[in-house]
Amino acid sequence: MIGLEALKVAATQLGAEEQPRGSNDGPRVREYLKAVKLGPGYAWCMAFVYWCTAKGCTDLAQANPLLQTGGVMRQWNERPALRVAKPQAGDIFIMDFGKGVGHTGFVEKVLPDGRIQTIEGNTNADGSREGYAVCRRTRATSSIKGYLRI
Repeated sequence: MIGLEALKVAATQLGAEEQPRGSNDGPRVREYLKAVKLGPGYAWCMAFVYWCTAKGCTDLAQANPLLQTGGVMRQWNERPALRVAKPQAGDIFIMDFGKGVGHTGFVEKVLPDGRIQTIEGNTNADGSREGYAVCRRTRATSSIKGYLRI
């Protein structure tokens, strides 16, 4: 499954940070943004997911099923065939904050209490969608719009 391979790639990026913090820039962030044809300064959570998926697809010699975009809600809206209701490891979670603003990352595991443990970019210890690092987070599923399975 592509999602599990992409999740393995994401785990190798834990701790990658913007340089300087709060800039949406830095060597790793530039790599993620370049994967979706964007330059420094853009929010990069979806770019991170795309980059990890692209690396995973290369390892599996498969085509990337994701749209090459940095837009979370664009990915959700234009890939309805990938949507699933119940999360599992390797899925991509989608959060919708309205007015086209979203946040995303990978489901690492579903916890016994129903919450999800994630690996996501452009976040921080407070769970911001405009953070500065690749972090492991725990999120309530009530805050999630849905999931994409790749």
